[in-house]
Amino acid sequence: MKNKENVLSQHYEINGGDFSNAGNISTQIKETLKELGIRSSLIRRAAIAAYEAEMNVVMYAHQGQFQFSLTPSTIHFTVKDLGIGIEDIELAMQEGYSTATEELREMGFGAGMGLPNIKRNSDQFQISSTPGKGTFLDIFFYLNQREK
Repeated sequence: MKNKENVLSQHYEINGGDFSNAGNISTQIKETLKELGIRSSLIRRAAIAAYEAEMNVVMYAHQGQFQFSLTPSTIHFTVKDLGIGIEDIELAMQEGYSTATEELREMGFGAGMGLPNIKRNSDQFQISSTPGKGTFLDIFFYLNQREK
């Protein structure tokens, strides 16, 4: 969905395995939305979804791109990664399902809540994935919609 009324657009690169910078994108987005006066409940939902998407790239992909766009009516994230991809999206969307390694679990990750949290917090969410190639997320939040 192309929108020519972008108020703001930011592009970020994510390196797989870069836990020292993990979470920086979602923090920057949260601060930007605060500065722009977006309501706090929507900022919270967007920050959760951004964090989960960002962490999935760090944990499971070689590299990724995170695009954040703001229009008068939407907050829009697209996340594209080059990684292992997801074999069974329906299974991956189930709360508690995780393919996290033992090492990731020891770091406190792998509860199987990432994709379900993105879906729960967004107003519109689509995912596509090709095993062995990568995953694409399309996430929307509507600024003029009542809270869920």
